[in-house]
Amino acid sequence: LSTRLTENDIIFGGEEALEKTIARALSLSPASVFVLSTCIVETIGDDTAAVCAKARGVPVIAVPTAGFLGGVFETGIRNALASAASLARPLAETTLSANLVGEKNLEYGVDENAAEIARLLSRLGIGINLRFVRGLDTRDIGRLGSATVNILREPALRPVGEDLRKRFATPYVDSFPAGLAGTCRFLEEVGRICGIDASAAVEEERACQAAIFERFADIAGSRVHFEPPHPMLEADPDAETICTECAEALGLTIAPDGTAIPLPYPAPVGTAGLRRMLHRWRVLIRGERRG
Repeated sequence: LSTRLTENDIIFGGEEALEKTIARALSLSPASVFVLSTCIVETIGDDTAAVCAKARGVPVIAVPTAGFLGGVFETGIRNALASAASLARPLAETTLSANLVGEKNLEYGVDENAAEIARLLSRLGIGINLRFVRGLDTRDIGRLGSATVNILREPALRPVGEDLRKRFATPYVDSFPAGLAGTCRFLEEVGRICGIDASAAVEEERACQAAIFERFADIAGSRVHFEPPHPMLEADPDAETICTECAEALGLTIAPDGTAIPLPYPAPVGTAGLRRMLHRWRVLIRGERRG
């Protein structure tokens, strides 16, 4: 729904239009309503938060999304997550579980990435509490504070991690795992936070990684070089490190005249992400051999 601000609203204020639009939203019997501000609304000084704070029997949550007035795209994401978290309250008891925080809903492989995190956590006996916010309803968000650990999609969400720590005393890991060594470090960090000895889980994962790399022995010794995925995208330093790590594990030679391998963007998640990446490498290397 939109407030459909007119010129008069912009000149004299749009709070009345917002009140009417919230009433229209409530007529649909939602469990909650989220109100996104805009550059214009923030510029003219409408008090969106005050309008939303009025008692209506259903939570109406203001999400600051003023754009050029103080933030970038990532700022809006952080504001949205923090606003949604306001629907939850601290709980007396926690469960041995994790929240996945800030998944990119339009990211390629978003569900595969979540499945990989769930697989890794299962090695430690930890389940997924919530994917915050993916596939949730308002009641689900109430469980946000019951997890033992929050796992952020990427380091840019650290302010959200800190906010959730203050609200619920929940520690966080600041990124999904990436790379061979990085995936093992992830298991160790989650284990440390949750008071679990992760040594057996790490050894199991290393064995899993070794078995996967054995399947790609047919491309061992190939010559490759890495390049950005697109001229408009800068190379991700983490992705380059991960690719170099995998190339060394496979015995590949990195050379300017080698097969061109696009650096992944974003970096692949966990061991399963590396397996999918290596499949793409194999296709490119075999294709050049045939050529």
